[in-house]
Amino acid sequence: MSRPRIVIVGAGFAGYRTARTLSRLTRHQADITLLNPTDYFLYLPLLPQVAAGILEPRRVSVSLSGTLPHVRLVLGEADGIDLDGRTVHYTGPEGGEGTLAYDRLVLAAGSVNKLLPIPGVAEHAHGFRGLPEALYLRDHVTRQVELAAAADDRAECAARCTFVVVGAGYTGTEVAAHGAMYTDAQVRRHPMRTGMRPRWMLLDVAPRVMPEMDERLSRTAERVLRQRGVDVRMGTSVKEATHDGVVLTDGSTVDTRTLVWCVGVRPDPLVESLGLPMERGRLLVDPHLQVPGRPELFACGDVAAVPDLNQPGQYTPMTAQHAWRHGKVCAHNVVASLGRGQRRAYRHRDMGFVVDLGGAKAAANPLGLPMSGPAAGAVTRGYHLAAMPGNRVRVAADWLLDAVLPRQAVQLGLVRSWSVPLESSSPEVARVPGRPEQSGKDAGTAGSAGTAGKHADGDEGKKQPGGEPAKGQPGGEPGKNQPGGEPGKNQPGGEPGKNQPGGEPAKNQPGGEPAERGPDASAGSRSHGERAKRSQSGSPRASGKPRRAVEAAGPRSARGGSGKPGKSSRASGTGSAGKRPTAPSGPSRSAGQPADPGPEPPAHQPPPGPDIAPGPVRRTDGRAVEGDS
Repeated sequence: MSRPRIVIVGAGFAGYRTARTLSRLTRHQADITLLNPTDYFLYLPLLPQVAAGILEPRRVSVSLSGTLPHVRLVLGEADGIDLDGRTVHYTGPEGGEGTLAYDRLVLAAGSVNKLLPIPGVAEHAHGFRGLPEALYLRDHVTRQVELAAAADDRAECAARCTFVVVGAGYTGTEVAAHGAMYTDAQVRRHPMRTGMRPRWMLLDVAPRVMPEMDERLSRTAERVLRQRGVDVRMGTSVKEATHDGVVLTDGSTVDTRTLVWCVGVRPDPLVESLGLPMERGRLLVDPHLQVPGRPELFACGDVAAVPDLNQPGQYTPMTAQHAWRHGKVCAHNVVASLGRGQRRAYRHRDMGFVVDLGGAKAAANPLGLPMSGPAAGAVTRGYHLAAMPGNRVRVAADWLLDAVLPRQAVQLGLVRSWSVPLESSSPEVARVPGRPEQSGKDAGTAGSAGTAGKHADGDEGKKQPGGEPAKGQPGGEPGKNQPGGEPGKNQPGGEPGKNQPGGEPAKNQPGGEPAERGPDASAGSRSHGERAKRSQSGSPRASGKPRRAVEAAGPRSARGGSGKPGKSSRASGTGSAGKRPTAPSGPSRSAGQPADPGPEPPAHQPPPGPDIAPGPVRRTDGRAVEGDS
């Protein structure tokens, strides 16, 4: 009898707990495969501390292969599920596609940023769901404070050191609390010229901070925020976002370069393509986390609408605590469906909540007992250490070092604004140059990949800080020949240009069409490699680099929109990047070079480019070279 095949999609709180419990229950009698875009489990509750520089990114990243030794890890994103054929189609991180067959399927794909139809938010705001977004926010906040400290204009300084957080739930409250402490520490060491201080704003349409928590804890959190200077505005949200600021629903305008979107989350759009009954974007399941009518299909975590047996007619909320408990019950029911053990219905008991507000401040109600101050801080950090499946010693060490040493406020620049668009079906994966777009669930977000994040760094504007990013500039729509944009010809990953290896041969080149006024190419043309070798040995202007393809006649024009002088235009009147006109009969000169073109090259030799001397090139060591006349 063959071993049952169990496939788990997603390694969040629900997926990771399911895989770990299944590995223990099956006792190596089943093939367990975990499909996830990354090779780590992310402990989301500590992500605000990564953005504030307290914890390093690897502290909240638990290795999947290291902690799940009997589970096969497949890196990729699921983009299609064939329920009748019992297969999962996925795309790997390098664009390769694959298919996984299953006997039991567990959907635990998690959630993505919730985007509201507010003008400008998708382009100028950034979410807070993954490590790339946390690293970008830390770099961006550090950069804005440093630029504000060097600015002489008070208006620019005020805009750069104003940070707006939308959403006063768990995540938004912690981001504002930790962010205020982080920027205050920066300003204490490097005061601003204008004497201003950073300003944090926390907005929400709810009547109070963290409305899902007990009212006493909500008041505690709001008091701590106001003591740190955070401008808490309840009943207020963003009406419109622009590059220079936001317009609030109360009619006021706030000049800012930072908009952090922590409004909420929505289930991963993967489940919408299954055609099964849904409840507000979540897949309907029974109390055993099984999809009705599909005995082989289970769902848990944020993508599953699990009935709340303690509150009939309600569904369990989308929180990490529920997802973690879903995983354990789901694993037991998957094993029971294979004929081992009894099924369990999901039933929970509220154990309380904890919110880390930075330093020794926190709000917690373990087992229903409200706490605040240092006692709540100790309980909160103790809970996180106990709940983490790994890295406990490293996390505790980072907390200790943060208590006795100043934080390192540096910007590494590893994640750019266009790498973390708000509207993304995979917030845990940063967009990188050359990364293939998903054909299915990313179809709606491909258009925003290059435009999201214009609202960001001072060096990401259009020619000047504070302007709209231009094509080809970081933070704007990627241009051709730029990372993240359409690859240009003669560029890696793009269509090979003429006169380049692997591309269409140019005229007057070996294997190409002969030039209109030149002799037969097979008679007297030189290969690209021979010309490069000769220019290195015989030309006094050789620089050791391969010779470029022949440019069009006339002076080179500056690259449009780049603001960098001296760059040649790729589209010399043709409208297509990388194409070059037929080589002229005379040499081409750059602007500023002597007008005398020198002797005309022989008819059997292509005209020289602007970077080599005209005329035949000979070796200087006395040895003949094939093709020398």
